[in-house]
Amino acid sequence: MRLPRSSGILLHPTSLPGPHGSGDLGPAAYHFVDWLASAGQRLWQVLPLGGIGPGDSPYMSPSAFAGNVLLIDLGELHGQGWLDTADLEPAPGLFATHVDYRAVTRFRMERLARAAAGFAASASETSRAAFDAFCESHRDWLDDYALFMALSEAHEGVDWCDWAPGLALRRPGALGAARRAHAERIGFWRFCQWNFFRQWAQLREYAARKGVRIVGDAPIFIAHHSADVWSRPGLFELDAEGRPTVVAGVPPDFFSATGQRWGNPVYRWSAHAADGYAWWIERLRRSFELFDLVRIDHFRGFAAHWEIPASEPTAVNGRWVPGPGEALFKTVEQALGVLPLLAEDLGVITPDVEALRRRFEFPGMLILQFAFGGDAANRYLPHNHEHDAVVYTGTHDNDTVTGWWAGASDRERHFARGYFGVDGHDMPWTLIRAACMSVADTAIHPMQDVLGLGGEHRMNRPGADEGCWRWRFQWHDVQPWHGRRLQEFCRLYGRLPAA
Repeated sequence: MRLPRSSGILLHPTSLPGPHGSGDLGPAAYHFVDWLASAGQRLWQVLPLGGIGPGDSPYMSPSAFAGNVLLIDLGELHGQGWLDTADLEPAPGLFATHVDYRAVTRFRMERLARAAAGFAASASETSRAAFDAFCESHRDWLDDYALFMALSEAHEGVDWCDWAPGLALRRPGALGAARRAHAERIGFWRFCQWNFFRQWAQLREYAARKGVRIVGDAPIFIAHHSADVWSRPGLFELDAEGRPTVVAGVPPDFFSATGQRWGNPVYRWSAHAADGYAWWIERLRRSFELFDLVRIDHFRGFAAHWEIPASEPTAVNGRWVPGPGEALFKTVEQALGVLPLLAEDLGVITPDVEALRRRFEFPGMLILQFAFGGDAANRYLPHNHEHDAVVYTGTHDNDTVTGWWAGASDRERHFARGYFGVDGHDMPWTLIRAACMSVADTAIHPMQDVLGLGGEHRMNRPGADEGCWRWRFQWHDVQPWHGRRLQEFCRLYGRLPAA
């Protein structure tokens, strides 16, 4: 699948400026779209937009379908009349330079609760009708999600398989009683999702008018403590009590000597196949209601995934287990047509993974930071790139280019300086230029690299349990020349929109 030749920026909305401790879907998001368009950027790539999980990770969401309620613009709720002006005053513990998730969650959830009460007391008939229509059109996932979140709160985050058996095993009588007991909080979670989807649709429509398409991110796995696993346990490798027997991860690699033990339950692919991959079809259908393109995280897991016994503390003693392969994507294509999916094909890539990607013509990923550890045959070097690819200076899992360059080996530094004919004093923009020059149809640059920031500003450190996903920028960090240089590179290398 050939994509229009274009360039874009990788930035999660939480990293945007704003007064309430983290970026959101408010004015700064619209201003960022304006900046993208003025800089000749046609793509905005985000991380998963679901709620955060352990370690504040957006890749451990409590739902594969719900949005992150912490991204809701409180100012817009005030404009609707559901919050008072005093509710928008920042509180202690909210920082402009990073996200303190504990403080942000406390502040924003309190305001969302007040907004829900304001909506219940004073919403117009039009707003009530829109809310009811949303709940009806999303009921296939929203009902279970709202009940799950209410029960999770009532159990103070205790894993669902440790709830009373009637709730853990979803016995009808227990579920009915829970819906009655938690009706108000169930309504609150539905209200939050309506606002997220409503605000996101408005932002996406604005981006489209500016010529900016949104690239979403769909994690292959989901958290065990999630509405999906609780409501559809037969689709996952669980024991009779609902506990994972095996979990997902990756073997030892560039990022970790002991691999990465993600802890997500793995899919019972035979059950998905027997159901005609209905859950996946619905998941991808819903994803394309939110995004213009979707990056499939850990694509190689569809060919084979690294399965780790749940009792193992690291990912070392795992094994490769076949995935659904062509059968899944054939079924999805029959149901939804050809979709603009991007394949995150990093890590241990075997011929079957490459064959699967090429069979469905999904563009793969090329990381310039990985290009200088070998010789001229390295697939990440620009002269080896192909059209059906997305080239990155780095991803959310990489160090920033400045941080990478500071820690690069002498051999890598010598190779890179010689390859580009530079002295190495401005490697972020050297790699951004190389990405724009590449024959790869799509080039994506993390915002940290545009700003030339050091490794302390990286988004994630794979394997770290805390301290990630916190980075934010401020508008004074962005200078006029940043946008001008990006636009000039896009002009020089044919990545501007057609006249």
